[in-house]
Amino acid sequence: MAAPLYALLHANAQLSWTSFTVHWSTVIGILALAGLYEWSARIAVADRSLGAPPTPAQRARFVAGLAAIFLSLNGPLHDLSDSFLFSAHMVQHLVLTLVVPPLLLSGTPASLFRQALRSRAVARVARVVTKPIFCFAIFNVVLTAWHFPVAYNLAVANHPVHIVQHLMFMIAATLMWWPLLSPLPELPRLSYPLQLLYCFLMTIPMSLVAVSITYSQGMLYPAYASAPRLWGISPMQDQLLGGLIMWIPGGLFFVAVMAVIFFKWAAANSDSVEGAQLAPR
Repeated sequence: MAAPLYALLHANAQLSWTSFTVHWSTVIGILALAGLYEWSARIAVADRSLGAPPTPAQRARFVAGLAAIFLSLNGPLHDLSDSFLFSAHMVQHLVLTLVVPPLLLSGTPASLFRQALRSRAVARVARVVTKPIFCFAIFNVVLTAWHFPVAYNLAVANHPVHIVQHLMFMIAATLMWWPLLSPLPELPRLSYPLQLLYCFLMTIPMSLVAVSITYSQGMLYPAYASAPRLWGISPMQDQLLGGLIMWIPGGLFFVAVMAVIFFKWAAANSDSVEGAQLAPR
């Protein structure tokens, strides 16, 4: 798409800190997800063979995940992302991939997933796509493919494609988090040492994409070159900042996750040693 045509995308761009824009397609999706959760929770209450229904803490985490979706796809962050700053768009994508999925996964008990696994076809697919190597590959292929300029610019210029992009990010990210947060023994998590390795490897493809954006000598995403300028940030500075946001906060996020995993591993080893010491001889 030529630059003059991109300019048409921003002809009516507005940013307000006093009003909150709401896109009803996102509200419908969030309500549908919440309704599915509650319906499945009622089934879990009625059929305890599936496992325990959601606890209040799990419900709170799931609702927090839905709130994160709403706040990232509506209001000022959405407006900045769609019409003004590539760097804001990068923040939005990090929320959708690194914040939303772990909240939703940790808020969903095994009993809700087991209902879907009653279908042999679903169970067969789930056993394949939740293998760590596939979780790793699917997420990074989706992440990389959507950051190619042709695909990214198409998503910015075409709202239905943009919706598909966000859905693919969230689905792929949920799979990416599965080896770390799976609630199902049938589709288990990795061991703590392998979780550490998995997180370390996960930083590499994201860093490569971020580096290619950060060190690009030209505009990769011309849709943002014609966007109204904010706070004196030039298009190239905005692109540089977006690459740095993916590179540094995105990488540090996995470092923080690795620290949590390490301390959980240490605590588990400590408990096992204490148990062995207290066992009767």
